[in-house]
Amino acid sequence: MLRFLLPLLLLLCGSCYMGEVTQDQPLDPAAISQLQPGTNTASDVVRLLGAPNQVVELGSGSAWLYQATNAKSMGLWLLVFGTYGNDAQADRCWVFFDQNNALTHYGATLNADKSEYSVSGF
Repeated sequence: MLRFLLPLLLLLCGSCYMGEVTQDQPLDPAAISQLQPGTNTASDVVRLLGAPNQVVELGSGSAWLYQATNAKSMGLWLLVFGTYGNDAQADRCWVFFDQNNALTHYGATLNADKSEYSVSGF
């Protein structure tokens, strides 16, 4: 009897899951606002933002990527029904340098703090 009752109880019990994964520290908007094309050098950018996540060589110049990601996930399982949601948002900042390591331009999106817990179907 217990052999049949235990699987039935497991089917009737629901479960839920919530998780958060953060990769790297969020980018500092105040530090990014100090970037000045034509004035800052690569060493200034390292002082303000730290080491980049990625460096791309572009002919005579280069581009550096700074990135931080935050992902929140949530799931719910009841009987034979289950639903799951995942929202990943990122901070990204690309900085571009000429052949003399002078900052030529940059672009940033800061969304890592906007990730939300959600599940589809609700």
